[in-house]
Amino acid sequence: MVGNVLIYLGVVVTPTLVAGLVLALPKLGRALARRRPPAPPGAPVERIAADLRRVHRSLTTLAPDAPVVRRRATCEAYDALLAQACRAVGVEQRLGAVAGVDREIERLRLEEELRAAGLVIR
Repeated sequence: MVGNVLIYLGVVVTPTLVAGLVLALPKLGRALARRRPPAPPGAPVERIAADLRRVHRSLTTLAPDAPVVRRRATCEAYDALLAQACRAVGVEQRLGAVAGVDREIERLRLEEELRAAGLVIR
């Protein structure tokens, strides 16, 4: 008698469980897709490093008689990339707060800090 009850429960419950699983699988798939970690903000560190090396090379090979606008734009691009690299590796930077020779010193300090963090520019 107990065996018949177990067979009856298996026949009644199994199709219900299978149907419930089939209906729940799409929801489960969407829930798992939502749980994926979001993409990190900003560009990858490798790309930032490559851009830094490229702009640094452009800055050092700039002809002495190059237009002032070009020199200034290249410096600004380099500073922006330095700031982006500092944010990516967690180095504090003050490029926006200093000017003139102090800005050059800050660039050198940042290059050294980034090198110590493992990001080689030169």
